[in-house]
Amino acid sequence: MQTARTEFSQALKAIAQERGLNPDVIIETIKQAIIAAYRRDAKEHGEEIPEEIEVVAKIDNVTGETKVFIDNKDVTPPGFGRIAAQTAKQVIHQKIREAEKGAIMEEFEERVGALVSGLILRFDGPNVRVDLGRTEAIMPAEERIPNERLNLNQRLTFLLKKIEETPRGRDLVLSRADPEFVVKLFAREVPEIASKAVEIKSIAREAGVRTKVTVASSQQGVDPVGSCVGQKGVRVQAVTNEIGGERVDVIPYSEDLAELIKAALSPAENLVVKLNKKTKTAKVTAPEDQLSLAIGRDGQNVRLTAKLTGFRIEVEGNGEAVKPEELKEEVKTEEPKIEEQPETEVEKVEKKENVTEDTQSDQKSENAGSEEPKTEEN
Repeated sequence: MQTARTEFSQALKAIAQERGLNPDVIIETIKQAIIAAYRRDAKEHGEEIPEEIEVVAKIDNVTGETKVFIDNKDVTPPGFGRIAAQTAKQVIHQKIREAEKGAIMEEFEERVGALVSGLILRFDGPNVRVDLGRTEAIMPAEERIPNERLNLNQRLTFLLKKIEETPRGRDLVLSRADPEFVVKLFAREVPEIASKAVEIKSIAREAGVRTKVTVASSQQGVDPVGSCVGQKGVRVQAVTNEIGGERVDVIPYSEDLAELIKAALSPAENLVVKLNKKTKTAKVTAPEDQLSLAIGRDGQNVRLTAKLTGFRIEVEGNGEAVKPEELKEEVKTEEPKIEEQPETEVEKVEKKENVTEDTQSDQKSENAGSEEPKTEEN
């Protein structure tokens, strides 16, 4: 008996440690398996036990001895037979898997909103199945970074976004497109954020293209932008590399909304912002040569600034500055005019003398040309 007790207790302990389960959960699972096996065995022998009749299984936690009762009457058959034993085995495995998955889900429930690492396992159409080690997770198509190429067995970092109930059970949902993913990446790369010395106040993202974050410092002497960018840009570059080269703008936060909008529309300069808080609209006037910078490619800079601040942004030119290409068209090719200076008295006299000399010289030339040549007489 000592050997039997030891074998049962050791087996119970081994399963509990291997699966990370409570031994009481395993015992309860075995009880349910025995009841299912008993009902099936009875049906095989032509005895149908109605569902409303309660069947109870009892297991000795020390010896492992099992008995079946109906209405407190011991109805344990002398042997369950091959079919009953197979049924019990299948139910035990199923129940243990369910309990194991439940324990894993409880573990991951505490990590929702955190970063996790996993391998690309397979593709279910546009969705991606990811191996997280103890379990699988799914990254739906809308949570992927557009145009990001993924390969099988590629290891990546993900945001554990939520746990979703489905007809097949609970699914871990991952994301790489959510703005919170970038926030968590900064928290991983920037110690000042982890220590609460620097705080990300707001974020706006178009996944795969561009992200804007506003940062502020709660500790005197700490530069929030410098902390996030890092020496020679090493910290922000680490974040950018993780999200496939997506551009990340780090903006100093300001309580002055107009100043915040100016900073968010960088690299455009010399902007004038007028706010209408009732309509939550910001009218931005920009020099003509800064207009395209303020708007951004396909209006991207304005869109992200609107998401960042919660204000509708209207940008227009002020007509003051001229674009370089327009300057080139306006360059005139006319030769510069030289302003004539008035003649001095000396220059007048010299000019008069020169005219007189030229006239006398011309007259001599004419007289010389009019004389007939002399001929010698014989």
